[in-house]
Amino acid sequence: MSEFVLAPPPVPSVAVEGSSARFPVRRVFCVGRNYAAHAREMGKDPDREPPFFFTKPADAVCDAGGTVPYPPLTEDLHFEMELVVAIGIGGSNIDPADATGHIWGYGAGIDLTRRDLQAQAKEMGRPWDWAKGFDFSAPCSPLVPWSRCGHPTSGRITLAVNGETRQDGDLADQIWPVADIVAICSRSVILRPGDLIFTGTPAGVGATRPGDRLEGSIEGVASLAVTIAERR
Repeated sequence: MSEFVLAPPPVPSVAVEGSSARFPVRRVFCVGRNYAAHAREMGKDPDREPPFFFTKPADAVCDAGGTVPYPPLTEDLHFEMELVVAIGIGGSNIDPADATGHIWGYGAGIDLTRRDLQAQAKEMGRPWDWAKGFDFSAPCSPLVPWSRCGHPTSGRITLAVNGETRQDGDLADQIWPVADIVAICSRSVILRPGDLIFTGTPAGVGATRPGDRLEGSIEGVASLAVTIAERR
């Protein structure tokens, strides 16, 4: 048995709806600009752009329901409500027709983004890591096994800030549906059990401040709520 010079860190995990068991998180993949209206509000043409991915550290995922600190180095923290796919069976070069067989379940998540840092990175041709992969940047609802929610291809996806609806779309508006996302991701990396995929956000993203209450819902899947706290 291997010995380590330091105690291994805890395994990142997400709650499971209706169970005391937890889903271990291995990696977090995120799809950029997967809803046409959001792509347009970000100044891009969704009809010409294939899906692209970025990542967050596994321990950026945190349980929704509590508070998330406003992160350092930003004055423009944005919310992005997303359907989350949890991989239960790994694979590579997965056919879209077989993709749902690799899915353990689904959840609702928020991709928090330091938008000012992202804008700087884009302007300078640099990676987005500092804009996307900070601590507590991926609040997630308890995951729901697919046997209880099916494999959603449509359904309302919303996010409200302090009771005011800011994002209101439908999963059917995804440019690349879940099966395609899983298949395309598996062409570049070997997906493994424990991987999460945040599948993109509808239009209406915007800034949030300390004290804001974010409440999101995905019809037939899950809901979540989180309060933005002061900076640590």
